[in-house]
Amino acid sequence: MARKYAIAAVRADKEGRREDAISNYRKAIEVLTQIVTLYPDIVARNAYEQMISEYKRRLEVLTQALPEGGANEDDKVEEELVMKEKPKVTLSEIVGLEDVKEALKEAVIYPSKRPDLFPLGWPRGILLYGPPGCGKTMIAAAVANELDCEFIHVDAASIMSKWLGEAEKNVSKVFKTAREVSKKENKPAIIFIDELDALLASYVSEVGGEARVRNQFLKEMDGLADKNENTMVYVIGATNKPWRLDEPFLRRFQKRIYVTLPDKAHRLELLRHYTSKVKLDPNVNLEELANMTEGYTASDIRDIVQSAHMRVVKEMFERNLHEPRAITMEDFKEVLRVRKPSVNQEMIKAFEAWHEKFKAL
Repeated sequence: MARKYAIAAVRADKEGRREDAISNYRKAIEVLTQIVTLYPDIVARNAYEQMISEYKRRLEVLTQALPEGGANEDDKVEEELVMKEKPKVTLSEIVGLEDVKEALKEAVIYPSKRPDLFPLGWPRGILLYGPPGCGKTMIAAAVANELDCEFIHVDAASIMSKWLGEAEKNVSKVFKTAREVSKKENKPAIIFIDELDALLASYVSEVGGEARVRNQFLKEMDGLADKNENTMVYVIGATNKPWRLDEPFLRRFQKRIYVTLPDKAHRLELLRHYTSKVKLDPNVNLEELANMTEGYTASDIRDIVQSAHMRVVKEMFERNLHEPRAITMEDFKEVLRVRKPSVNQEMIKAFEAWHEKFKAL
């Protein structure tokens, strides 16, 4: 995460986008500071501290160079949180995950379209949990697009800002922005928190204001459930580590949906979807491939097709051909020999055990 922010900061710096550079340098500093604070004995500590010092020096230069009368901090926070582009994916375009789609329709889409049919209220908090690479972020974006609503994507590192020291205010600002947008536009607003455990996890020893931030979040979630609250604001959280969440938070997420590894039918559907974009040999047996990819995530399956396609593209360049040949079954088998699932069975068992204890569809 720190590397991502640092690269974005340097790029913005070179291109003269001063405010973007400042924002990303701050985020890189925040993440690196958290690392050296939480893991003081880490081997790379000296390197990280040197990077923090360099980014701070550059940040100071850029901050001093900013013109007076720029955007105020509230505006900056809002700009960073609200996605400027609408998510383009829709629920109908997402392959598989039918049970997840149905649960989200019941929790978000139906109440948003006909609130008069829900005299007892409806869930305002939805938790999506499961292995990484199974489509949690994608499906949350699809719900936002389905309703044509505002999609407020929360960056946990920005919220837990050590640089600004205003994490509680940031949490409050997120919910305030969502309420204002919902009322002003008269349409739903979705607060999407990816890697929710990074924001709401329980720690043995608190570093900074984590406890205060979590209390503020609980207060805001309780506000959404208030019977006098008429705004259509939802919180969709996604996590790969649901067992790190405190039980008081789980109670605020009335819908808890397990986004599982794809079963055979889902894998076959994914293979059909991704291979439709490339040239396949007629002898490729997708049914057999679906059997061979048991235990792989949706993201893994996309990467497998991509890798098989890369094999024939590489061959084309090396042999000076005009077009790549069709992908064969042997290409897929070669990829699968070196490409193992990104999720191990121990992790799946942990998800299933947690699911049995806390599921709430």
